[in-house]
Amino acid sequence: MKPNPSKKIDLSKVLLVVSLIALLLSCLAIYFTKSSTELVYVDVNKLIDGYSRTKVAKAEFDKKATTLKANVDSLVTSWQKELQAYEKERASLTPKELQLKQELLGNKQQQINGYQEAIQKKIQEEDKKTTQTVINDINDYVKEYGKDKGYKIIFGASGGGNIMYADESSDLTDEVLKGLNAQYDKKK
Repeated sequence: MKPNPSKKIDLSKVLLVVSLIALLLSCLAIYFTKSSTELVYVDVNKLIDGYSRTKVAKAEFDKKATTLKANVDSLVTSWQKELQAYEKERASLTPKELQLKQELLGNKQQQINGYQEAIQKKIQEEDKKTTQTVINDINDYVKEYGKDKGYKIIFGASGGGNIMYADESSDLTDEVLKGLNAQYDKKK
């Protein structure tokens, strides 16, 4: 029996198609494997500094802190005026009046010091709360961003030695910051 030339052509066409499909599948597998295991990072400090909400939150915090500090300053100024008045009239006071005035001034100074410490603590707590709110926003956004883009892990570089070197092509900071600010602007 003679080989049929048309069957030979069909077989070579089939082999060519199968080879092309295998090559295409290999390329797709390499692409998806590379893109899903690529190591990427964001510069956390740059995100915090460039995030629009950080500026708004800092301005609100600064306004509260200034008001609280002004309250303390007015109490201190009032106490200093009382102290100056006491110094002027001191010579004309009886020993009992002197003792009473000194106790009153001392008590008032202790109260002001206690209030000042409480205000300082409140300012620190507010600062921590404000910072944590911003960081929570960033973390939530990066988590969703990573899921949407198919990243298995996104590192956070903060200049403290977490990532000592990374190729700039692995830096997602600007892209993430752009999306983060766009999301915040929509919420306003």
